[in-house]
Amino acid sequence: MLFLSALLLVVAFLVGSLPLGDWLLRRSGVDSRVSNAHNLGIENMLRRVGPGLAAATATLDAGKGFIAVLMASSLDNPSVMVLAALAAYLGHLNPPRALYGPTLPRGRGNLVLLGVLAGLSATGAVPLWAAALPVLVFAAVAGFWGYISAATLAGLAAFAGAVALLPLGVPAKLAALGLLVAATWRFKENLGRMLDGTEPRVGEEVPMAGKRADVVVAAFMIHPMTLKDFWSVGRFSWLKPMVERGLVSEASVRHLADHVRPMKVGELHGIRTVEGKEIRCYLLSSPLLPDRFRDAPELATRRAIEGARLARELGAEVFGLGAFWSVVGNKGVDVQAAVPDITITNGGAYTSGTIKAAIPGILAHFEGSGRDLKAATAAVVGANGVVAFGIARTIAPQVAKVIMLGRDLEKLERSATTLRRANKDTEIITTTSYDTLREADLMFTATSDPNPVIFPQHVKPGAWIFDEGRPADVDVSVEAIPGVRVIPGGVVRPPGSMTTSIDLQFGEGAVPACLAETLIIAATGEHHRKSLGAQTLTENINFFVEQAEVLGFTVVD
Repeated sequence: MLFLSALLLVVAFLVGSLPLGDWLLRRSGVDSRVSNAHNLGIENMLRRVGPGLAAATATLDAGKGFIAVLMASSLDNPSVMVLAALAAYLGHLNPPRALYGPTLPRGRGNLVLLGVLAGLSATGAVPLWAAALPVLVFAAVAGFWGYISAATLAGLAAFAGAVALLPLGVPAKLAALGLLVAATWRFKENLGRMLDGTEPRVGEEVPMAGKRADVVVAAFMIHPMTLKDFWSVGRFSWLKPMVERGLVSEASVRHLADHVRPMKVGELHGIRTVEGKEIRCYLLSSPLLPDRFRDAPELATRRAIEGARLARELGAEVFGLGAFWSVVGNKGVDVQAAVPDITITNGGAYTSGTIKAAIPGILAHFEGSGRDLKAATAAVVGANGVVAFGIARTIAPQVAKVIMLGRDLEKLERSATTLRRANKDTEIITTTSYDTLREADLMFTATSDPNPVIFPQHVKPGAWIFDEGRPADVDVSVEAIPGVRVIPGGVVRPPGSMTTSIDLQFGEGAVPACLAETLIIAATGEHHRKSLGAQTLTENINFFVEQAEVLGFTVVD
């Protein structure tokens, strides 16, 4: 009897794992990966494939659960039937990769749960009221609160409570509890989004790429700059008091961050171009802190690839890499190769374009303040980089002296030689020492260092600093120097009335230029303009500057 019971449970697991809905969708020519888009299960299916296919897949899922319990009823043992219900549900949640491959989408299982409840009631394993109670609780919570995941967990909690009161064996009671535990683990991301305020409710439209001509969907990858940013996200807010009281160490938080896969932490709403097209953007995050991008590049690349896959499943057509994500995987090249069915961009072209657009205004303001631009000394920090060298090339004809600061002196000299040929009246020097910055009246900085590199000892009173670094290259203590003005670079205001559920730290209604590039690609459909690798084409820089103006994006200076 024990062997037969174990065999029936294995069969129940395999029945539950059958991807019947996925097979039906594929035979109907529907991409099930998009249809199963981390949102609202059957409601999302209704929107994506229509009532006919949605009803058919729902029936198949419910049938799996019902048949699994029905087979177990041959032993006439209620405990085995409830265990079979758990086995079928676990099979649906975790279909064996050895049988179906690694790309099979995992279902949410609500219809399987409905099927097993019907089966348990029909076979007499539990009375009708015990099977109906979780359905009623589900309907009440979903109707009142609007969250499907919360309603499912409430219904399963009611079922576990009902089974605990019934004269059933311990295995049945543990199996009912196991259903609740399995569902809680499956819905952990939904619960996190509920805490972050980004989980869709019943009836709320979930935008998908290609669904409406007047709505486009993008996604953008961010990360915390400090531990404070880590627990500013709702799902991790509980860590703050624990760290402050010494109950959890900062090292433990950092260790936790290494093991958190990409998740949806926010959305951008209200972005609408002058032509009336709405741009929706999901904000994704895997909470690696800046130093981890330097110390664990393979981990960072893996997380970026996972983020790209999540973005596609959420329905985005463009995925932007922000801050230090923009340099992982050969600056996005490896990420795009791993996830070819979504457009990846590191935002480099429009970032360069915003600098090109902002510098004339900064120089004009500098002269307008009574300063002599022609006699000024300008410093460019991070001049080994493409963006910073572009700055040096722009300002060299307009100032008396340019200090090019970088890590590779030999490469700096080659760049400086090019500038000297074109600007014979401008003194151009190269250096690796930050002490030389004390000469600068104007400073432009664009490094990829995870920590500030410019401190008060490097800055003279009255200097103007254009800080393009993300995170900031200029330490906050610099702002206390008399007359110093620090201007954040690469900040853009999208068209419309943008709101967001998370603070991007660029000011109200503003985003970084790399995010703006992601939005512009989505709005224009010019996916071949994406920025990947170290090279940034001049024609793409010009494209983003021109299209930004057409769409209504403005550079903040």
